[in-house]
Amino acid sequence: MVGAAAATLRPRLLSPFVGHCSYHQSTQPLHHLFRHNPGHKHISMRLSRTFTGITNLLFNRRTTDEFQDMTHKRLKPGKLSPKRLVPDHIPKPPYVDSMKPPGISSGPQIHDENGIECMRAAGNLAARVLQYAGTLVKPGITTDAIDEEVHKMIIDNGAYPSPLGYGGFPKSVCTSVNECICHGIPDSRELEDGDIINIDVTVYLNGYHGDTSATFFCGDDDKAKNLVQVTKESLYKAISVCAPGVEFNKIGKIINDYADEHRYGVVEQFVGHGVGRVFHSDPVILHYRNNERGRMILNQTFTIEPDVDNG
Repeated sequence: MVGAAAATLRPRLLSPFVGHCSYHQSTQPLHHLFRHNPGHKHISMRLSRTFTGITNLLFNRRTTDEFQDMTHKRLKPGKLSPKRLVPDHIPKPPYVDSMKPPGISSGPQIHDENGIECMRAAGNLAARVLQYAGTLVKPGITTDAIDEEVHKMIIDNGAYPSPLGYGGFPKSVCTSVNECICHGIPDSRELEDGDIINIDVTVYLNGYHGDTSATFFCGDDDKAKNLVQVTKESLYKAISVCAPGVEFNKIGKIINDYADEHRYGVVEQFVGHGVGRVFHSDPVILHYRNNERGRMILNQTFTIEPDVDNG
């Protein structure tokens, strides 16, 4: 089984995202679920949060009005650069060339030996790109410049940047700074000393998606570092219980228990998901205590993405 996620931090909120048989496509297209306004930092939901579709969970978000104790100035959207091009010889995910928005896939992503090797290769590339992206984090660099470097490294390795064109997403990587909880859009804003940035990299290589993220510090903040560390530890504790036949709700329990131990809360708005040939699919992985049914299957791939906050 392959499945993981890396921790992400905001001033009060942590939202990690790391690094999909037959599928049923939802009849509810993504453009009915999302509203993307150019120049804004988020893709926002038209619908309230429900469990009717994984995409609704993946991209639901809190508003910045919830952050009452921020020490940084609120984020303001910068300017977006033109769409970056991908050479024609690089295979693209089906949703890129389709006139229809990507549907929501159901059913576990289970792989044969070749599929597992392809997943390893995609995950390895995503991890290397993420590591490189982290070296770019410093005061004065724009998130658009990080996107440019990530885009180039991905295509230089013969892969496609999975976020580009997914449900209208205009860039090749997600860069979520400070109170931007998840799926931030790279733009002209420069990073400042004391910022926290999550970089979320997904690559499409040989027909498989490798998905990973991590949080990087542009300066020092002991409270932020402790929150990131606890979230990372909760992730590895959750990974340690994964095995064929284990109930998925064990993941939520162990994360919630560990957060309680450190007097943190667990954010319920964001979930893990199946990953592989399809970018997002079942199962929905809840990171808090729950009674959802379902068990892990040998050679199934999914992400675990605990979100921990100050409560």
